[in-house]
Amino acid sequence: MNAHEMVCHLADAVRFALGERPVEEARLLRVPAPVARFVALRTPFPWPRGAPTLPEIDQERQGTPPQDFQTDREELERLMRRLSGHQGPWPRHPIFGHMSPADWGRWAFRHADHHLRQFGA
Repeated sequence: MNAHEMVCHLADAVRFALGERPVEEARLLRVPAPVARFVALRTPFPWPRGAPTLPEIDQERQGTPPQDFQTDREELERLMRRLSGHQGPWPRHPIFGHMSPADWGRWAFRHADHHLRQFGA
């Protein structure tokens, strides 16, 4: 994944959180959803590099293809602002199951942080 694909990947993930991009339920982990959610959102451990992603938000599969970097980056910023004020409804996360609004905010931060760290940001 290059930086431009990462911007589109994060935008697709936020679209999912806003209920605008459906994704299929996934069993990418072998632990129960509440355990995975707790570890991913509440512990200081970094998310693993190279973990599989859902096809609907994978830019090499079904994700939104990159177009113009500046336009795509501005769209991600717009989506993140919308997410911060979103009142629901919230979808069921395909890996972590039911999440509270606070969980969704923490997820958005951890997901963006995970990918930004990959690029040294």
